[in-house]
Amino acid sequence: MHDVVIVGAGPVGLFLAGELGLAGRSVLVLEREPEPRSPWRSFPLGMRGLSAGSVEAFHRRGMLSPLLAASDVDERPVPDEPEPPRSVGHFAGTPLDPAAVDLARFPHRLPSPALDGIMTSLEAVETVLAERAGKLGVEIRRGVEVTAVTQDGSGVVAWAGDREYPARWLVGCDGGRSAVRRLAGFAFDGTEPQLTGYLALATLADPGVLRRGFTVTPEGMYLTMSEPGHLGVLDFDGGAYDRSRPPTREHLQSVLRRVSGTDVTIAEVHLASTFTDRAKQTSTYRRGRVLLAGDAAHIHSPLGGQGLNLGIGDAMNLGWKLAATAAGTAPSELLDTYTAERHPVGERVLDWSRAQVAVMRPDRHSRAARAVLEDLLATRDGTTYVFERLSPARYDWGGEQRLAGHNAPEFVLADGTTLADLLHNGHGVALDFSADARLHEVASRYGNRIRYAAGPARNDLGFGAVLVRPDGIVAWTGDRVPDPGSFEEAVRRWF
Repeated sequence: MHDVVIVGAGPVGLFLAGELGLAGRSVLVLEREPEPRSPWRSFPLGMRGLSAGSVEAFHRRGMLSPLLAASDVDERPVPDEPEPPRSVGHFAGTPLDPAAVDLARFPHRLPSPALDGIMTSLEAVETVLAERAGKLGVEIRRGVEVTAVTQDGSGVVAWAGDREYPARWLVGCDGGRSAVRRLAGFAFDGTEPQLTGYLALATLADPGVLRRGFTVTPEGMYLTMSEPGHLGVLDFDGGAYDRSRPPTREHLQSVLRRVSGTDVTIAEVHLASTFTDRAKQTSTYRRGRVLLAGDAAHIHSPLGGQGLNLGIGDAMNLGWKLAATAAGTAPSELLDTYTAERHPVGERVLDWSRAQVAVMRPDRHSRAARAVLEDLLATRDGTTYVFERLSPARYDWGGEQRLAGHNAPEFVLADGTTLADLLHNGHGVALDFSADARLHEVASRYGNRIRYAAGPARNDLGFGAVLVRPDGIVAWTGDRVPDPGSFEEAVRRWF
């Protein structure tokens, strides 16, 4: 029996598998597709944007350099001071100026190689994660379709036909049409679609007819990307298109002509698929010994490109908690914090997606709202607001402790050791800038669950000590003279 069976070998399932393998848990990944590669995962159709938070997750597990190499992205030297972001992306097709971000609103932002997002592909991400998982002893079985899930108080079984895969825990990372979600009886509620989206790689007889980038029209929106013939279309048909079959050339051309208001001609369709803006989320991310992560737990439109990033955040949050629970070292309530922390983040992203759809609808009310919104987004405050919304999530635990619940800044000790260096092995980290022997004594009682590092930092941001969870979230901060009692209380809460 494995500690954990994961269903789904996409980025979320593979990232989670690596986290569990890093902690020494036995992990089996079951994937329905027989082969890992497909045109939908490689460039250009598999192109995805990783947010700064996701890039940081790879950085903190020592995978950033392999990811950049696989993505054909050059590494950048770390600046002495935080720089403005290279990109803020867009809101509902309205591009934003990164130079307009007010960095004074982010006083805890420290220099790091992971302050910006990158463009990559699903194939690059999955290749890096699969290699890591394999090195950590994770077993991946492909061509296995889960058809039933049963559980009791001591374990859970995933069934593929008459073959059973028993485990102590099961995690569904099997996408928006998750079999695990359905078979385990999770409630899945939300809003129905307003549109049908089309993604295609095609040969256009007259590509110059279409404008470059995002173009909002009276009938919807279309997007032409850097690769010739790589395009997207949003048709506000209420999600009426039959998505059980790929669109024909004639249908795709008809939709593109109507939405773009041009007489563009599609000579040939090489690959095409559809999506909607259906936005739904499970009421909980855990039922007994079955958990969900990524699109299995929440679906929404791809506007803003947050689906992959939301799923990586789920995996980073769940991995260390499930590993500690399986090992028997976790506080009894630790696994419950997965839903408590990630569910509000998921709901926030769903609403972000809904808001973009609302101002893109081809009606006079939405166009009026969009005009007002574009004026606001063109301001410094508006751009900074969007940047903040797309920054790593903060978990609201209550209380007034500065930085607690936030993603930890990249502290660097005087000897050059970074917080990311200390997080590579997936342990918690106690950074004691005051070198207080009392904090060391508390941390030492928890063995390798907490890595203690003492000494001054190049910029300690006014803290005397900081406790960081394995997922890089600040669990506690101490003043210049830290209180060992409050430090121990935080350690007991999380470890």
